[in-house]
Amino acid sequence: MAHDRPILVTGATGNVGRHVVRRLVEEGRAVRALTRDPAKADLPGGVEAVRGDLADPASLGPALEGVDTAFLLWPSLEADQAAQETVAALAQGVDRAVYLSTMGVDPVSSEREGGILGSHAMLERRIRESRMDWTFVRAGGFAANLGEWIPRIRESGVVRPALPELARPLIHEADIAEVVVRALTEDGHIGAIYDITGPELLSQAEQARIIGEELGTPVRVEAMGHEEAVRDLSGSGLPRETAEEILRAHAGMVGDPEPVTDTVERVTGAPARTFRQWAADRIAAARAA
Repeated sequence: MAHDRPILVTGATGNVGRHVVRRLVEEGRAVRALTRDPAKADLPGGVEAVRGDLADPASLGPALEGVDTAFLLWPSLEADQAAQETVAALAQGVDRAVYLSTMGVDPVSSEREGGILGSHAMLERRIRESRMDWTFVRAGGFAANLGEWIPRIRESGVVRPALPELARPLIHEADIAEVVVRALTEDGHIGAIYDITGPELLSQAEQARIIGEELGTPVRVEAMGHEEAVRDLSGSGLPRETAEEILRAHAGMVGDPEPVTDTVERVTGAPARTFRQWAADRIAAARAA
């Protein structure tokens, strides 16, 4: 792969994609960002923003021209019907793809059962079957998914999770990006599957307390009822069945939590950032905005 060729970053304006773009720029790599609206992308100087949508394979031609390496972040379950054509379009020119998947994927049973795990299993299979070299970065829970707690705690001092006792080793989006960038730019990652998490199990009640401490605000945690939790997730744009799937998975984790992995440190040489570091970073970014 030629280092002067741009690396294609999909999902470039999202929580993980922005960090991937920034780190690649810091390393002096040419970056092409795929976005539905280049005018609103707000990316670092020197990044080439190109209009396109993974859910619309016909739109990808300009983004793929001259590219041999790509970071693939699949947009949603609703785009699954385009997966075969999209992966085929990528494979016409891309030699190496790094796909952001999720922990818990079983290549056989997950695809058969459908839902979020099934979607990721299907994408992994299509990538495996393509001509591309691949790396799968299977991330655990994203700390970024609790970003909305920060204004809630600041304004009211109250958060209402569905399962306050649910403990997960949430990962900082910057650590996901660090692993992705290593896989995009270094040798030795082809065919690797990386399960990555944060460094510690913390309950949702503990996570809320830490955010409050970083804000300097006392926090009260109140459990949300199941139906209200479904409505809350559905209100963020998820189909009801997907919201139900997420809540079932979370309930299962109460008694059988995700394992904490040291993969971030093994791949990058630096330990995964703590949840407190994530909270401090998010609060500082909001204050600077």
